[in-house]
Amino acid sequence: MKKGSLLGGASLLLGLLVVGCASDPIIHADTLASASGLQRRQIETKPFLLTSYSKIIDKTQPIDVYIEGDGLAWISPSEPSWNPTPRKALGLSLAALDPAANVIYIARPCQYTPLDRDLNCKVTYWTDRRFSEEVIASVDQAIDQLIVHAPKPKLNLIGYSGGGAVAVLVAARRNDILSIRTIVGNLDHVEVNRQHDVTPMMGSLNAMEEARKVATIPQIHFSGADDDVISPVIAKGFLAASKPTSCVTLHIIDNVTHEKGWTERWPELLKKVPTCNANARAQ
Repeated sequence: MKKGSLLGGASLLLGLLVVGCASDPIIHADTLASASGLQRRQIETKPFLLTSYSKIIDKTQPIDVYIEGDGLAWISPSEPSWNPTPRKALGLSLAALDPAANVIYIARPCQYTPLDRDLNCKVTYWTDRRFSEEVIASVDQAIDQLIVHAPKPKLNLIGYSGGGAVAVLVAARRNDILSIRTIVGNLDHVEVNRQHDVTPMMGSLNAMEEARKVATIPQIHFSGADDDVISPVIAKGFLAASKPTSCVTLHIIDNVTHEKGWTERWPELLKKVPTCNANARAQ
């Protein structure tokens, strides 16, 4: 059985496509974020130093919180990357397109953070423990610090790929979540890895196990019809596990893959507001 994960393989493909790009990934991220008014900040949590970009314009309004995907986790099917920073952060690209007054983006552990500044940056945290208790707790703490000055904040969690799993797992432990959106979310890493015959992530929590707990939170899960990394079958399984509920909706989007097509479609997809509606389950 292969040691790597399929998501790592997808990250490898994305990395190879842009390896010739002259811009450093951090410079690329800073440029992308600043053009949309998002300011970089590094957040001390236990145990990780997380990188974020954010803007808070109106503290009385909800906050859209984006969580990045897995990044460049693997450089081959059996060799993990030495640095998981995405070569082109799709999660940040989506955040930069969000016109909301309040937007927060949170990178996953060890992404966009100098590894010598965080001694806890070990390969296991972007491979088999990428959804571990300590990873989820770290993102949860980062959110607390980033919203500390907002009175009674309400959060819309938005996660890309593996960030979708983190969004669900974080939502399961908070009481200030207005909605959840995932984009090609890894909502059941056990099934994803089984489908692709790669080693299970034994050190990770599974979003699927929290489906019933978050079932009363309005949710939209976006899947790509042409996604061969995380197929719509995964979101359909999460939808089924959420029953009985009228709050969880699946939208399968034509002509998009795991990476391609989302930035072009995101401004329109953002207009779909998660609601609890018995007549809107799968579309």
